[in-house]
Amino acid sequence: MARSNPNRKWRSIFLLIAATTMALSTWFSATAVMPQLAAEFAVPKAWISFASSMVAIGFVAGTLVSALSGIADRSEPRHIFMWCCGAAATANLATLVVPPHSIGFIALRFLVGASMAGVYPIAMKMAAGWAERDRGTLIGMLTGAVTLGSALPHLLGVAATLDWRIVILGSSALAATAVLIVFFVEAGPNLRITSQFKVQYVLKAWSNKPLRLANIGYFGHMWELYAMWAWLGVFLASSFAENPGGPASPMLAMTATFSAIGAGALSCWLGGVAADRIGRTAFTVGAMTVSGLCAATIGFLHGVEPWLIWVLGVIWGAAAVADSAQFSASVTELSEPELIGTMLTIQTSIGFLITVFTIHLTPVFVDAVGWRYAFVYLALGPALGIVAMMKLRALPEAVRLANGNR
Repeated sequence: MARSNPNRKWRSIFLLIAATTMALSTWFSATAVMPQLAAEFAVPKAWISFASSMVAIGFVAGTLVSALSGIADRSEPRHIFMWCCGAAATANLATLVVPPHSIGFIALRFLVGASMAGVYPIAMKMAAGWAERDRGTLIGMLTGAVTLGSALPHLLGVAATLDWRIVILGSSALAATAVLIVFFVEAGPNLRITSQFKVQYVLKAWSNKPLRLANIGYFGHMWELYAMWAWLGVFLASSFAENPGGPASPMLAMTATFSAIGAGALSCWLGGVAADRIGRTAFTVGAMTVSGLCAATIGFLHGVEPWLIWVLGVIWGAAAVADSAQFSASVTELSEPELIGTMLTIQTSIGFLITVFTIHLTPVFVDAVGWRYAFVYLALGPALGIVAMMKLRALPEAVRLANGNR
């Protein structure tokens, strides 16, 4: 493995983190302001769910095109990142000129998601190019950037005094700025670009047993994560409003949601450091145990004192994403170096396809059984992930994870 210059490495990593954070702010830009859009344009709850999941559908479509074409491993990743950030900024900004309940709005959200297919997986590949014995830490820091970027619209909403147009403008400006920042990111010494690609390579994500188990772990993790991110704000607003004498301010709910999702930015970094030391499988099993328990219990606190449910929301937000980077780090360690981009793209593609179902299932459960039991089914994902990662831990190939720490 090639050695890297520490100054060049960390300058590039921090620039990449900044660019990824800014670009990902477009993902939840519309979701964060849906309560305001619903009030101003009478957008129904089903449409809110559809608009949120359309970004994930767009991401899946984009990643499938990327995987089947091999572009993630055949092209200069920095260029892909720049073009896709620009596309996301443009599509996100265009939502200001179409009605929120229109097909045009949905199509633009799809384009934002498709653009992210050239940001998140590509950024992970670029970070892995600088990895030495700190792969989990680097990808953890990057996933923290994705988490913080996803939470930013909630913070923008608070700063903008709930003016949804400023949230859209702000996130679009951030994505456009990311185009300029990533221009200065250098390629790491371990980055590989292949001149040959075959569609059959995509099948290795499933035919290779260690990769398959790492992917199943990720799929269980994703079953829970984005449904929680999409609906936690609505849940907290409802809970705060139902507490007798408690604050019902939408701004308070938005602040609580930002802190809960944003807590994951720190937990991703700390989780990466921990996983590099104690092992990927050990850490992911621990994190999924905590997040699964939170999913199964938080609904029972609906309507209690706001501070109590806020604290549990922060714990859930931190645990639910703390292990995310470690599934991706596992894939980079278990894959052939020249196929890392494609394997990451396949992993995220299927993972985000799963989120489409859970984002839509959650309001169905809310209507059927109320908030008390609405999140319980999300715990099934972490349970499956725990089984998969324990099986991976038992395989001899697991010694390739986290410098032999499994």
